[in-house]
Amino acid sequence: MTAVIDIQALARQIRDARGVAHKRDIDSVVARLGLGGRHARVPVGDDCAAIPDGDGHLLLAIEGFLDSFVAADPYFAGYCGIMVNLSDVAAMGGRPLAVVDALWSRDAAEAGPILAGLRDAATLYGVPVVGGHTNTRAAAGNLAVAVLGRAGRRLLTSFDAAPGDDLVAAIDLCGRFREPHPYWDASTGAAGERLRGDLALLPGLAEDGLAEAAKDISMAGVVGTALMLLECSNVGGVIDLDAIPRPEHVPLARWLTAFPSFGYLLSVRPDRTPAVCARFAERSIAAASIGRLDASRVVRVCDATGAEAVVWDFVASPLIGCGQDSTGGAS
Repeated sequence: MTAVIDIQALARQIRDARGVAHKRDIDSVVARLGLGGRHARVPVGDDCAAIPDGDGHLLLAIEGFLDSFVAADPYFAGYCGIMVNLSDVAAMGGRPLAVVDALWSRDAAEAGPILAGLRDAATLYGVPVVGGHTNTRAAAGNLAVAVLGRAGRRLLTSFDAAPGDDLVAAIDLCGRFREPHPYWDASTGAAGERLRGDLALLPGLAEDGLAEAAKDISMAGVVGTALMLLECSNVGGVIDLDAIPRPEHVPLARWLTAFPSFGYLLSVRPDRTPAVCARFAERSIAAASIGRLDASRVVRVCDATGAEAVVWDFVASPLIGCGQDSTGGAS
């Protein structure tokens, strides 16, 4: 029997989630730096900065990690330094070239598990660590990792989702939570060949013209990540919570705030959705259309009964502010 969903409560949970709150910080930074123009040579709002370079694009991204996360699970923090950056590159239809890290720790012993995580992930994903900054005499521990990648002319962006598109979610469900945290880990313990092949799906979709827009699912969760994608593209839509791929044993409320090690949202023309989902299915990755985009600039969620609740109205308030021009209007 399907559990009854309190659609209004879940909409509030999404809005109030810690991961979404952190994304709201982006808006003021974008405004202070004057980065809101989506028609700039290097638009801000994508998972990577996509820098035109000859017949393609260089991709550049960076991830910083909460000190509480680094302290609680230092090995996985180091591992994520590689993993999440490579996910950002793949989300734009690119392939990674190299990474660098910046690490602060109180001593060499404290740095040990972080470096082990970095090393293991770099080996599994086949991407070299080529340098960085290290300080093992710091007052507190911190970690940031940056990646350089490359994509061709066809990018998967955050700016090209269109009304009428399907919103497709693709998530590797063959994992586990790293309790008590919201991190759904389908990466550690997996074979490197599998991990590299899974990431290659995204540039393949871009190069074959099967999708135009994408974003990797972040700490904001499935719906929170959709908010950022739809805001950048100046669209809205309805997301069917029951259609979101999730493990059978995980409650929906928890899954909506989960951060999967392999999870993507793609905006896909409806006639191409079956082909896109089939590519993920070939690699045992769950993929499904979870909603339809429209021109409303309002994001709603619905349940099996058809009941709806508004999660965000971009006309009333921005989230990350990257769907606006430099004057604050819709571009």
